[in-house]
Amino acid sequence: ETTRILRESTRLRMISEVPLGAVLSGGVDSSTVVALMAQESTAPVKTFSIGFEEQDFSELKYARKVAKHVGAEYNEFIVRPNALEVLPTLVEHYGEPYADSSAIPTYYVSKETRNYVTVALNGDGGDESFAGYERYVAMELAEIYRRLPATLRKAFIEGPINLLPTSELRKTRIRDVQRFFTSANEDERTRYFRWMSTFKPAIKPDLYDPAFASALSQKTSAVLDEWFDRSEGLSILDRTLLTDQMTYLPNDLLVKVDIASMANSLEARSPFLDHHLIEFAATLPENLKVRGITPKYLLKKVAARLVPKEVVYRRKMGFGVPVGHWLRGEMKDFLRDVLLSPSSLSRGIVRPEKLRQYVDEHIGKKFDHSFQVWTLLMLELWFQRFIDKQ
Repeated sequence: ETTRILRESTRLRMISEVPLGAVLSGGVDSSTVVALMAQESTAPVKTFSIGFEEQDFSELKYARKVAKHVGAEYNEFIVRPNALEVLPTLVEHYGEPYADSSAIPTYYVSKETRNYVTVALNGDGGDESFAGYERYVAMELAEIYRRLPATLRKAFIEGPINLLPTSELRKTRIRDVQRFFTSANEDERTRYFRWMSTFKPAIKPDLYDPAFASALSQKTSAVLDEWFDRSEGLSILDRTLLTDQMTYLPNDLLVKVDIASMANSLEARSPFLDHHLIEFAATLPENLKVRGITPKYLLKKVAARLVPKEVVYRRKMGFGVPVGHWLRGEMKDFLRDVLLSPSSLSRGIVRPEKLRQYVDEHIGKKFDHSFQVWTLLMLELWFQRFIDKQ
């Protein structure tokens, strides 16, 4: 039934009077869509994939396997960011302090795709309906963990785990585990907010300018709390899925794709956002979405019948972007010029000494502040374009 509904939603979005293709990331969702497109099409499906020179962030080898498996036409592009060229363009188009760094590859793949087709299907929305993110598994595990006696948790689990050596410069499984146990004792809302935040709540008092901090009238977490409130009575998994569907999906992911694609006159279509498919997924038992520590259990079963299993059953990478490398490399001077400029240091939002600390520690490879520095950079570029010039 999942395959049937997804096939129908894909077929409907293939109706077009202009050239049509698909953005193929190499992940489960876009690979499934491309495989179904190939079955519904009389000609090879045109696919477009983007990757990076930094191999840890590139999924091109999986995209190639999928395209070959289903007989699709494959086109790939490598992102080599020119900060002076692309960042002002993104700031202009988004029109708000938008700090999702995957807007860069989304913009580039849209630009390249538009050279070949006018409409492109994608895999957006699959994670939020079928539970594709690892945080869904983590939310369920944390609820189980909290049932253990507190003394047992601290003495025999958290203590030894926090002693394990890890790196402050790159993401590792040990860091993921330590991050999990840092939040596992918190209630579901606090935990989820921490995991979804670039700046953790505990550091904000030291980060914010005192006058700015005193002017804040509402908790940042209120936007998420609203949906946890409205979903009382559902399981922790379904409450988290609903919260993502009503916040993260429309306010981040769909904004990103809509603006990046339309900035290049490309129409993006999302089979996973068909309302019949979303309603169907909402009725599924939670053990068909997450089973044990396997996220997206049912959809992976569907995908495994359509594309190579090695593409389906691997750790989710997401549309990760090597901003940490870029900010220490080709974008280093640009970063310093923007974030440590007199106008930036005098904004009255973040303490100047914290700005300098984040930039110096990141460039000096003392800590990985990729997301924090990127967020502050995009905020300052927005100020310069839309506030200072008025």
